[in-house]
Amino acid sequence: MSAPNKSYDPVEVEALKPEEIERMRDEALAAFAAAGDLDALHEAKVAHTGPASPLALANREIGALPPHAKAEAGKRVGQARGAVNKALAARQAELEAERDARVLVEEAVDVTLPYDRVPAGARHPLTTLMERIEDVFVGMGYEVAEGPEVESEWLNFDALNIAVDHPARGEQDTFFVADAEGRSGSGVVLRTHTSPVQVRSMLDREPPLYVICPGRVYRTDELDATHTPVFHQVELLAVDEGLTMADLKGTLDHMVQALFGGEGMKTRLRPNFFPFTEPSAEMDMVCYVCRGESVGNPERPCRTCSSEGWIELGGCGMVNPKVLTACGVDPEKYSGFAFGFGIERMLMFRHNVEDMRDMVEGDVRFTRPFGMEI
Repeated sequence: MSAPNKSYDPVEVEALKPEEIERMRDEALAAFAAAGDLDALHEAKVAHTGPASPLALANREIGALPPHAKAEAGKRVGQARGAVNKALAARQAELEAERDARVLVEEAVDVTLPYDRVPAGARHPLTTLMERIEDVFVGMGYEVAEGPEVESEWLNFDALNIAVDHPARGEQDTFFVADAEGRSGSGVVLRTHTSPVQVRSMLDREPPLYVICPGRVYRTDELDATHTPVFHQVELLAVDEGLTMADLKGTLDHMVQALFGGEGMKTRLRPNFFPFTEPSAEMDMVCYVCRGESVGNPERPCRTCSSEGWIELGGCGMVNPKVLTACGVDPEKYSGFAFGFGIERMLMFRHNVEDMRDMVEGDVRFTRPFGMEI
């Protein structure tokens, strides 16, 4: 086979005999038809179309034939290889279609099922509400101020004109922090309100001063539907020349309009007493559900305000001159107003939360409906 043999009859070459070529072709076609999947077809493809396949070896024999015999032998082998390649392509397309149809059934996805086994979390509604309140006052030009949760008695009580014998300074209302030897009387407490942040702000800065003080506070209350020993407050302080109760009232009205929905929302002030403000008042806001229309109207009762038309929100007043003096602010030149309220109570109002324990138990079924507000 190394050189042409002009006297050799190609019919006598076993691999090039017509019946042998047909046998090779038929074996290849049968192997392709018998392949049950693409892997089996690949094996049949290598065996019958690869470099070592019978038809490939027969094609090599053509080179050793006399020139006048090559054309006929090449045509015969070429037709057989063409039929084999055509059958291979057809069978491969058929098996791929079967595979795709099977995958659609076996790997079908139910789009109505939860898309993730680990559900998305949600920010706690207390956090998002506190940030929303901050945004309201930052938009009015206030600054957010923060302070430590462990405070001295002077900052928590004395600077705020809360006398030594005031009930709030008893162990029944306040958590006292023991000293290094475990003895009480260290003069350190867990802050009972965020007012010490207001004191720190007045000590550190010169008026005019406009700050809002959100944060966690502590009191010795039992955990029940309406009380918790650890809760959150937002307090506001404004100190400037010429501030009056009218400025306080306008600020309160804007706050409730921004948080509870615009038109018809307003506040009222009822006289009260707080050591750190003078005059002092309890702040009520008009019921955000009935807008006061349920008062004296038995046909339209309101469960939110018990048909009273108003909801108590927190305390407020003009900063007591004694507090200004204790913080180094001249009460003859400057005046100020302050107010504060609980975030948990505000959340209960806004979202009809009936049990405060739901806010602290960490159950995602409570937090998830509020969503991931950013």
